[in-house]
Amino acid sequence: MSENETDQEQEIEEQATDSNDESKDSSETYQGIDQNVVKSIPITLNVEVGNTQLKLKDLMAVAQGTVLELNRSVGDLMDIKVNDTVIAKGEVVTTSGSKLGIRILEIVSPMERIRGA
Repeated sequence: MSENETDQEQEIEEQATDSNDESKDSSETYQGIDQNVVKSIPITLNVEVGNTQLKLKDLMAVAQGTVLELNRSVGDLMDIKVNDTVIAKGEVVTTSGSKLGIRILEIVSPMERIRGA
């Protein structure tokens, strides 16, 4: 092998090593996906108080002051949902400024999330 070819091979190996070192140093990427970008994706979290089914004629009769009975009892935990999938359960609390919040009491396991889908 000529000296020029050996120098080129060493340069290629150094570039490959540098490239590997950069990807090892950057814990923010996973298989080419920038985790900061993924973490910045907005999601909508919903808390479901309950639900009910009614006939269209009953819905048409709804007026101000009408009370609709839901499928939950007082004290039941609320479902915390992302993309219509229950990810946790919690209880309603008040936060500073008299706003409502939700205290997480149970995290639904990933396996249960899959089964529920």
